[in-house]
Amino acid sequence: MNETRFPHGFLWGAATAGHQVEGNNVNSDWWAREQLMPGMELSGDAVDSYHRYREDIRLLADAGLSSYRFSLEWSRIEPARGHFSKAELAHYRRMIEYCLELGVVPVVTLQHFTTPQWFAALGGWEAQEAEALFCAYVEQACTILDGVEWVITMNEPNMQAAIMTAMRHLGASGGEWTSPTVEAEGDEQKKQTHSDFLTYADPEIGRMFARIHHAAREIIRARTGAKVGWTVAAGALTAAPGGEEKLRQIRHGKEDVYWEGSRGDDFVGVQAYSSQQVDANGLVPHPPHPDNTLVGTAFRPDGLAMAVRHAWEVSERTPILVTENGIATADDEQRIRYTAEALRGLLGTIDDGIDVRGYLHWSLLDNFEWGHWEPTFGLIAVDRDTFVRTPKPSLAWLGGVATRGALDAEELA
Repeated sequence: MNETRFPHGFLWGAATAGHQVEGNNVNSDWWAREQLMPGMELSGDAVDSYHRYREDIRLLADAGLSSYRFSLEWSRIEPARGHFSKAELAHYRRMIEYCLELGVVPVVTLQHFTTPQWFAALGGWEAQEAEALFCAYVEQACTILDGVEWVITMNEPNMQAAIMTAMRHLGASGGEWTSPTVEAEGDEQKKQTHSDFLTYADPEIGRMFARIHHAAREIIRARTGAKVGWTVAAGALTAAPGGEEKLRQIRHGKEDVYWEGSRGDDFVGVQAYSSQQVDANGLVPHPPHPDNTLVGTAFRPDGLAMAVRHAWEVSERTPILVTENGIATADDEQRIRYTAEALRGLLGTIDDGIDVRGYLHWSLLDNFEWGHWEPTFGLIAVDRDTFVRTPKPSLAWLGGVATRGALDAEELA
C-alpha cells in the first residue's frame, strides 16, 4: 500500500437511527409491530436520545469525530396523512443547527426503516400512492435542510425489500414473521441475522424503490444544495466451489439492483459488517468461532473493502460514503481490532483509486437492535435505567484516528 493517510476532508463520524435511539416513536409501523410480534422486545424509551441529542453530539465532537449521521422520523413529522408537525420539524432543525454549531457535519437520513402507521396501513411502499406520499414528506423535510451537505433518501431499501418479500412468502404459507434480529437461544442455525433473512429479494421491488428514490432525489436537488444518495446493505458475498451461479442470482436481487439504482447519485452509502459464502444451495451458515459476533456473523473486517470494491464497480464509479460499519460485541478491544482492520482495508481501496469520501461507524450508542437489546454495536454504552452515557475506549481510539487522519504504524502492519 502506498498511501497511509486518508484524504484531506475525509468525513469521520458515527451513525444512529431515530427509532433505535430516540424512544417512544409511537406513530411508526415498527412501534406497532413490536406490540404484536411474539419474541420481540420493545423499544420503549430506547436510549432517550430524542431529549439527550446534545449530549450525544457533544460526546462525538469532543472525541475528535467530524460527522454525525442521524435520521428524521417520518412518523413524528407526519403522524397523520397530510398533517405535518411544525414542532417536530423544528426539533430536527435544532439537531442540525447544534451539529453545525460544533463543527460537526450532519448526514441526514430521511427514512431509516420506519414509516408512519397510516402509510403502512395503505400498503406501505407497494401502495399506489407510495411515491407521491413519500415525496410530499421529502418536500417538508427539505424546509429544514439548510446547511446540510449530505442527505440520504432511504436506509437499506434492499433490507426493506427483503422484509417485504419474506412477509409475502410467510403470509402465503401461513407462517409467522418475526424480527430479522430475533435469535433462538442456543440455536446457531437461527443466529444468521443479516444473512439468511436476506437470501432473496424480489428485483421488481428493488426497481420500485429506485423509482421512488430518484423522484425524491430530484426534489432534494431542486430545493437544497446537498449531495444526495441512498444506502445499501452489502453482504460482501463470495462463491464457494460450485456456487458461482447461485451467487449471481442472490446478489442481483439483494444488492446489484440497488447499486445500479445509485447511478447518477452524488454518492452511495456502503453498509458492511461481515462476509459470507454462497454455494449451489444458497448462503452458507457462518461457521461457529469464538470471534463470531453477538448477531452470529463471522469476524470479517475485510468485508468492508470487498463491499466498497463491488459497489464502485456496479454503481459505475459512484463516490462512496461508508455510512455503516461496525461489530456487535461486548468486548471493546475486539471492536477496536475489527475497526482497525476494516480501515486498513478501506485505505487499500482508496490507494487503488476508489473515491471514498468518509467513514461513519455503526453505531455511536448501544441501542435497540430491531427486536432486542443484546447486540451492542456502540462506541458509547448507555445505562437503560438512568440513560447515563459512558464512552468506551473505542470512541477515543476512533477519534484519535480521525484527528490524525491516519492509522498508526502498528495498525498498518
